[in-house]
Amino acid sequence: MPHKMEIKCIAVFCGSKTGKNPLFAQHTVELGQLIAAHKLKVVYGGGHAGLMGLIADSALAGGSAVLGIIPELLMEWETYHRGITELRTVADMHVRKKMMYEHCDAAVILPGGFGTLDELFEMLTWNQLKIHDKRIFILNTGGFYDHLLAHLRQLETEGFLYDRLEDRITICATPADLAPYLR
Repeated sequence: MPHKMEIKCIAVFCGSKTGKNPLFAQHTVELGQLIAAHKLKVVYGGGHAGLMGLIADSALAGGSAVLGIIPELLMEWETYHRGITELRTVADMHVRKKMMYEHCDAAVILPGGFGTLDELFEMLTWNQLKIHDKRIFILNTGGFYDHLLAHLRQLETEGFLYDRLEDRITICATPADLAPYLR
């Protein structure tokens, strides 16, 4: 059984599109419901479209507070969410990520594109450098991250990591797999 972590706010990094596999949207909604069931706050990128909108809407529907942090540049492009608990507009992507890290106690990475990967790798790097010690979860819906995880294991095999990969990332196949870490 996983050890209990003190999590009050969880960052969710995910795509501003829903992707082609309907399971991505289904798992995102289930994660939002799980977060709400555990009475956690969500911090995310502030968008209304794609998986970003689904995580916000499903968490809100379950009674969670949702904080969105969006750079000025993306206010219209990502179609910011007008119905969340709080929306903060910041100068740029760097400030967005830093604020998201500061507000969360742990992070969940869902399917997404370059921005999601950027957020994952910055969290991992900051974790490795001991800038923070927040738990990082990857929701590997439908094997979406299988190839990336294989490459990360290759980094470990070739001696480029300072710790075991499992010390930095917890991989979950479904939102339900995350539940024991939130109890």
